[in-house]
Amino acid sequence: MAGLIEQIEPLKQAALTELRAAADLAALEQAKGKWIGAQGRFTALMKQLGTLPKEEKPAAGKAINAAKAALETALAERRGELDLLAARPATPTDFTLPGRRRPLGKLHPLTQVTEDIVRSFRKIGFVVADGPEIEDEYHCFDALNTPADHPARDTQDTFYLAAPAGAVAPASPASTPGWLLRTHTSSVQIRVMESQPPPVRIIVPGRVYRRDNADATHNPTFHQIEGLYVDQGVTVGDLKGTVEFVFRELMGRDVQIRFRPHYFSYTEPSYEIDFTNALVRKMGKEWLEIAGCGMVNPIVFENVGYDPEIWTGWAFGFGIERIAMLRYGITDIRLFYENDVRFLRQF
Repeated sequence: MAGLIEQIEPLKQAALTELRAAADLAALEQAKGKWIGAQGRFTALMKQLGTLPKEEKPAAGKAINAAKAALETALAERRGELDLLAARPATPTDFTLPGRRRPLGKLHPLTQVTEDIVRSFRKIGFVVADGPEIEDEYHCFDALNTPADHPARDTQDTFYLAAPAGAVAPASPASTPGWLLRTHTSSVQIRVMESQPPPVRIIVPGRVYRRDNADATHNPTFHQIEGLYVDQGVTVGDLKGTVEFVFRELMGRDVQIRFRPHYFSYTEPSYEIDFTNALVRKMGKEWLEIAGCGMVNPIVFENVGYDPEIWTGWAFGFGIERIAMLRYGITDIRLFYENDVRFLRQF
């Protein structure tokens, strides 16, 4: 018995020294296996306890259990220390310094303006409609009473596409059925009127495409928003009141609106909308063209199955980029698409 007990203390001290000196978690696991693992040296000593005489076992067992508890305590303490070291930053941190907040992202200025426009229309009962950007000629031109020889249908102005696999376009009286990137969101007005009976009160924000060379005021891809209101007894007065309300919401209470006669194939009568306010006058202009509008042409109603003797309506549309440029004093439309955070951070 004396020989076994005499081995316990030296082995314990050697094991404690190695466990406490482990430089990392891998070294600690290696030391654990060497001393108190299944094949460890201290484990082997414990196995000798069964060879002792019966009267010597209690004292030897007590000594071995005390040593084992000391080793397990040392192992847990060192593991905690090494875990803390592993979690510590590679470079020292001064926790007395003021905190540094990560910059928060913002909505793109065009998204902000679009949401403001939508919010203004929703106040007066309009809902948002959406439709495909890849459109057929019927919905983009024919149903809107656009003549076959209209310049907008020329390949110089419109991006035409090969037919999508399996897609069948409605027959177009102007040509063989074709596909294109929509040139305006008015095509969504046709789809909505085809799918539901009057009354209709919608706005259609979305991306449109035209063959324009990019410059300070033009881009091949831009955004429009159009409004459509169809009901019994709708008049130009309703149109003017809605336009005045929306633009005063967007551009300030000092906005003044005027209508000028114009021509659009899908409205009759048709108007250009000019507006003025302090900002326009600061730019050295008296009036600024901002949108097109008019009463929906009866031919368009007939194309979607509405009876023009019962229903009347108006439609108008404008460019979202144009509103954003006026609102924020931006002189180059290309800034919206360059993803320069120095520009975007201002909004």
